[in-house]
Amino acid sequence: MTLDQLQVGQSARVVGYLNDDEALLQRILEMGVNRGITVKLVRVAPLGDPLEVSLRGYQLSVRRSEAKLIQVEPA
Repeated sequence: MTLDQLQVGQSARVVGYLNDDEALLQRILEMGVNRGITVKLVRVAPLGDPLEVSLRGYQLSVRRSEAKLIQVEPA
């Protein structure tokens, strides 16, 4: 499953990425969304974009299009 498919309050572990675009992958990694970390979907904006996730002790807003590229498995 991908990060955008989580339900609010659900946690998951990052297992991979679905994109070959190096610039976008670099941006995702710079935000701290690395393999093996646990992320939790905190909130979804009223129109469905962006998503607010909690990871590594901070909150991060992620575009739905970016979240679709992050593979996760439920924790």
